[in-house]
Amino acid sequence: MEKQKTYYITTPIYYPSSNLHIGHTYCTVMADAMARFKRLMGYDVMFLTGTDEHGQKIQKVAAERGITPQEHVDEIVAGIKELWKTMEISYDDFIRTTEPRHIKRVQALFMKLWEKGDIYKGEYEGWYCTPCEAFWTDTQAKDGLCPDCGRPVERAKESAYFFRLSKYQDALIDLFENHPDFLQPESRRNEMLSFCRQGLEDLCISRSSFDWGIPVPVEEGHVIYVWLDALSNYITALGWPDEPEKYERYWPADIHLVGKEIVRFHSIIWPAMLLSAELPLPKKVLGHGWILLEGGKMSKSRGNVVDPVKLIERYGVDALKYFLLREYTFGQDGIYTNEAMINRLNSDLANDLGNLVSRTVAMIEKYCGSVVPPAGPLEGPDEELRGVAMACGDKVAAYMDQFCYNLALEEIWVLIRRCNKYIDETAPWVLAKSAAAGDEAAKARLSAVLHNLADALRMVSVLLFPFMHSTSRKIRRQLGMGEAEPVWEDLRQFDVLGGQTVKKGEGIFPRLDLEKELAELAALQKPAVPQKEYEPFREEVEFDDFEKIDLRVGQILEAKKHPNADKLLIFQVDLGSEVRQILSGVAERFRPEECVGKKVAVVCNLKERKIRGELSKGMLLFAGEGKELAFVSADAAPGEAIR
Repeated sequence: MEKQKTYYITTPIYYPSSNLHIGHTYCTVMADAMARFKRLMGYDVMFLTGTDEHGQKIQKVAAERGITPQEHVDEIVAGIKELWKTMEISYDDFIRTTEPRHIKRVQALFMKLWEKGDIYKGEYEGWYCTPCEAFWTDTQAKDGLCPDCGRPVERAKESAYFFRLSKYQDALIDLFENHPDFLQPESRRNEMLSFCRQGLEDLCISRSSFDWGIPVPVEEGHVIYVWLDALSNYITALGWPDEPEKYERYWPADIHLVGKEIVRFHSIIWPAMLLSAELPLPKKVLGHGWILLEGGKMSKSRGNVVDPVKLIERYGVDALKYFLLREYTFGQDGIYTNEAMINRLNSDLANDLGNLVSRTVAMIEKYCGSVVPPAGPLEGPDEELRGVAMACGDKVAAYMDQFCYNLALEEIWVLIRRCNKYIDETAPWVLAKSAAAGDEAAKARLSAVLHNLADALRMVSVLLFPFMHSTSRKIRRQLGMGEAEPVWEDLRQFDVLGGQTVKKGEGIFPRLDLEKELAELAALQKPAVPQKEYEPFREEVEFDDFEKIDLRVGQILEAKKHPNADKLLIFQVDLGSEVRQILSGVAERFRPEECVGKKVAVVCNLKERKIRGELSKGMLLFAGEGKELAFVSADAAPGEAIR
């Protein structure tokens, strides 16, 4: 007997800092659809998700709340699991980094790297960003700001253990150059290749200034630093090394599905650790884009998140999943708007799919005594309808292999729209009128038409199952197919149905009133005033010191993303007498195009510096989470002094 093919897909393990928003659900919905698709095709699937629960930030927040770190993460993880239950996510395992099974296996990995000679003890002194859980050098953290998120960093010095990441630089460059499919999309691969070519530094993998983490097995007082702890979940959940049955069955992973902001950790640090441990590398890392709101990235602190639970309560799980998978192109950022969602639900789900199901079942009830008629001779558009239906499965599979969910769904909708056109072409109501008058040819033709529609709709129910399993089941019940689960092989033939008793149910997707829905969603999603702790005022300075700062009006002529840093924008700023290049860490909050033409306050006499290989000559003034203090009046001329 042929061994069943396996498929192992993972999401990142989510950091339990707060409730997840629609941007987080996007990744998990994609992974869930792929897991369901592979199961439908007969694969033995392992779908893993979970939570990353250690670190200084967790310990600090828990202390502020007056509870233990474990109590804090338990509370938030319960909410995450409830969200995945609400969204009907079909994961096979949920790994928590605080579980004993994970802790002992992380320590085993540490020891394997230690015994290889790839871990050594040293002393780390550098700039530490608590939100990013990252150390930076003096060069990287110029002006006391994290080069990734733009927040203030703190000077930290402590003894630590290091992983010899630099040792694997050439191997990683070879991986990116000679195995281009390992990291996709291509833009992410190019970024990581460039990062490696600039030179890799050894990685700090322990901390001794806090204790909320997995103890280092070779010395008390040190805990294993976040990335060795977090990344190893992909094998610890499989039982490596002490219970290797699942590991040997499913590893290496077919897909690590991650957000673009953590591609570096998954495509550089994780492979290097696996190379050191002499374990196989995952087959592919895929970095998806972000779902943004107009005005920037969703953020709890900005109060601009979209709550998926509210959308599910209003429109259902399948509607939300369909929108996320259909609206956005994998690997690219996309803008979420309520209007886009309502329009998509109305046009695709209500008008196309819902209408097709309702009309087909209603006509079989009315004209055929509720029984699906047998196949009949092919006439007119029958051959084309069948051809579209029979070709659809292979086209969908090809797009799914490329993670092109939107194009896979578009192929299904090509079939759905063809079915609706077929109804208009064959006009069953006209045939029924002739059949009622005794026309036997019209009666036979009516039966054949309704059979073709029912069988095409059966195939639609199979194709939709990975994306909208509840909707698929509703269609199958209305077609009289009972609770039988679809299988991919059901797409290999037409004329399967005949003799089933149909039963019309409630409309699968009712049409929505756009204006009413937009008003009610706006009320539901009205951002709460964020509860924020502000950093203390800095020490006083003399007026003469302040006078040294040269503030000028600048006009942004050009803005673009930094090629090697997701969070940096590169601005060309007109200062009247010259145009300067200035970098700012606001890419998460502003799209480049919305900055062009704006006039801003610029610190002109700040010493120039290089940030990620690009020269920055000045500073644009922003506040807090990225809101400008105030755009300068349009009447002000570039180069004018600000006093």
